Amino acid sequence: MLKYTVLPVDAAALGQLRVTDDAGQPCAPYIATGDDAGSPLRCCLRPITPGERIALVSYAPLRRWAASKGADPGAYDEQGPVFIHADDCGGFTPGEDYPFARPGALRTVRRYSTRGRIAGGRLLEIPADATAGFDAAFDEAFADPGVVLAHVRAVEYGCFHFEVRRPSAEES
Repeated sequence: MLKYTVLPVDAAALGQLRVTDDAGQPCAPYIATGDDAGSPLRCCLRPITPGERIALVSYAPLRRWAASKGADPGAYDEQGPVFIHADDCGGFTPGEDYPFARPGALRTVRRYSTRGRIAGGRLLEIPADATAGFDAAFDEAFADPGVVLAHVRAVEYGCFHFEVRRPSAEES
């Protein structure tokens, strides 16, 4: 069992992104090819398989959280490309491993404060024991009491992969 809860793009945001993305562009679904294979889907946190109906959309991962908390992330309200299924896929089913945790891959674990501002981060080269590596990175992030959530991103493209929030008292 994972120590931290992994959060994909939530269902309400996916519904909006499947119409108009966070850059104001209409969703343009297409059938995935071999060129897309293996790229991460942020709706269900698994790799793309050729033949699936997908879309590449612009997503602002901090925006909806900030709005729900009355935070103003200012310039940190960035957006970038993510793949999603063009239709409801049933979402993410938590498993025994963190998503997209290929040993040797480089990730950033970016920390955010209650104000929605970047509160630090670290580079993570995923070790052979990926779960222990991610747990240690999140332990480090949440050791700072001002950190409320962390985003995991790919280093190569800067793409958002998934979110982890500070565990509640009941989960600790």
